[in-house]
Amino acid sequence: MLLHLNDSKFSEDHGPKGESTMSQEVSFKTAVCSDYEQLLYDCQNALEIWRRRRDEAASANLTGKQIGDELQKLQANYAKAYSALNRHDKQCELCQFVSRIAGRPFSTAPSEVADKQHTH
Repeated sequence: MLLHLNDSKFSEDHGPKGESTMSQEVSFKTAVCSDYEQLLYDCQNALEIWRRRRDEAASANLTGKQIGDELQKLQANYAKAYSALNRHDKQCELCQFVSRIAGRPFSTAPSEVADKQHTH
């Protein structure tokens, strides 16, 4: 899944000729697997909260242990949500099936989210 945050919203990179196969895969997974949908929402939400607070702290030049601890906790919340999404995607037969019919190895889907997000 080549998802990344852009202006506080997830968007996907398009393949050749503007095809959005990953968007279709996510749509199928969320339509088929309500657990995946909830875990994806939780992951996106945790990332958005962490990024928003980090941006607020940077804009206000906040420093010190208190803000550092708060940001570290928010980052840990995102890491937990991401880990749960990744674990689910590897264990859920429905999600694996959707990945296979989309022509993607199921084990790479969530890991590409973090790889792409960490580069921005």
